[in-house]
Amino acid sequence: MKKALFIFSVLLMVSCKKETATTDTTNENNTEAYSEGQTAEVKTPEALGKEIFEGKGNCTSCHQVDQKVIGPSIQEIAKIYKDKKGDMITFLKGNGEPIVDPSQFAVMKTNFPVTQAMSDEELKAIETYIYSNLK
Repeated sequence: MKKALFIFSVLLMVSCKKETATTDTTNENNTEAYSEGQTAEVKTPEALGKEIFEGKGNCTSCHQVDQKVIGPSIQEIAKIYKDKKGDMITFLKGNGEPIVDPSQFAVMKTNFPVTQAMSDEELKAIETYIYSNLK
C-alpha cells in the first residue's frame, strides 16, 4: 500500500511538472505580452507611413516635407500625384513612369529594391503619409 501511495504521489508530481512546462513553453512563443492594464499600440496608416518613410524606407535622405533636397519635397509629390491622378504605389513598385521629376528617375530607380520588398500595406501607408502633407 505504501508503494502504491508513493508511486501515485510521484506520478502526480510528474504530471504537474509537465503541465507547468507546457504552460511556460506556450508563454515563450508569444510575441507580445501585456501586463494588466497595458494595451497594444495601434498605428494609423499615416503614422505607419511616416515611420517607414523615415526609417527602413530611408526616404528622408532624398525627400523632405517642404523643400527639395535630392528629390522633390513630399508636398510637391503629393500635389502632383493628386493633380495628375497618379498611382504612387505602382511607381514605388517600379512599374510606373515618373511624373514628378523625371530628371531624378535614375536616382530613385536605385531605391526600388527597397520599395519593391515592401508589402502593399506598407506602400499604401507611405502614400497616405505623403498625401497627409498636402497644403
